[in-house]
Amino acid sequence: MSCLSPRSQRFNSDILLLLAAIVWGGGFVAQRQASVNLGFFSFNAVRFLLAGIVMLPFIIPRIQKVNRSYLWILPAGVLLFGGSALQQAGIETTSAGSAGFITGVYVVLVPILLAVFWKIRTKPVIWLATLAAIGGTYLLSTGGKSFSPSTGDLIVLVGSLVWALHVIIVGLSVNKMDVFVFSTGQFLLCGLLHLGSSFFTTPPDLANIKLVLPSILYAGLGSIVIGFTLQAVGQKHAPAADAALLLSLEAVFAALFGALFLSERMNPIQIIGCVIIMGAILGAQLVTLRSQKQEVLSTTIGQKSSE
Repeated sequence: MSCLSPRSQRFNSDILLLLAAIVWGGGFVAQRQASVNLGFFSFNAVRFLLAGIVMLPFIIPRIQKVNRSYLWILPAGVLLFGGSALQQAGIETTSAGSAGFITGVYVVLVPILLAVFWKIRTKPVIWLATLAAIGGTYLLSTGGKSFSPSTGDLIVLVGSLVWALHVIIVGLSVNKMDVFVFSTGQFLLCGLLHLGSSFFTTPPDLANIKLVLPSILYAGLGSIVIGFTLQAVGQKHAPAADAALLLSLEAVFAALFGALFLSERMNPIQIIGCVIIMGAILGAQLVTLRSQKQEVLSTTIGQKSSE
């Protein structure tokens, strides 16, 4: 049993979640640097397989009798493959900061997809937040210099749609099997799919892998293994509101690290786009969390009135 007070546990959890956002933000820089020398299928194959293999010894003791619940790894791994492939392909022709903010649009797309495909009622403000995020993406991509968004930004935006689907599948899966076993399984499947795809484009080359080895280690061990672990441990004692807000800072850190390490710069129009996207993301999260609290409160009142 922990000897820490609930307040201390919450503070420590918030720190872990903030560290996860920082690690993930730096991951966009690593991906951008690797894109110069290594094809996106090859890069993702190496980093996801590396992450899966490193986690394998820790999850083997947690594997129980294999049953049908393990089939959830298949759609999760396929969607993880699609999202990571589109993100890495797009980041070849866009900045780390832009990729970070545009990837974050998946947050407002999740409730929209739930409404369209799962018929879950979605508040009008969520639809407005989605439109605002898309508008912010347009400003970020064009920078007021052209009418057409860049190809890289559009690819990352399509990737954010796949990330939203992945989040939904993960949400349906994690309650059916051990979360670490599930994650390792999807990492390995995703890596194998990337590896197979790479042989049709640019197979992994040892010389190029050596050139971008620091980026591979960061993106594999840092973003995937460490980032995921920080998130999983941090969310045990952090309120949903804390987790949502802190993890959203990933995009801000992506832009900050892009400026520090890659000398990326945004003009005022692009900064406005980033602000709009972040506002839409935070607004959608807060509305969702408020609705969940109201539902819990209504259920509690109903239970007490029936006692």
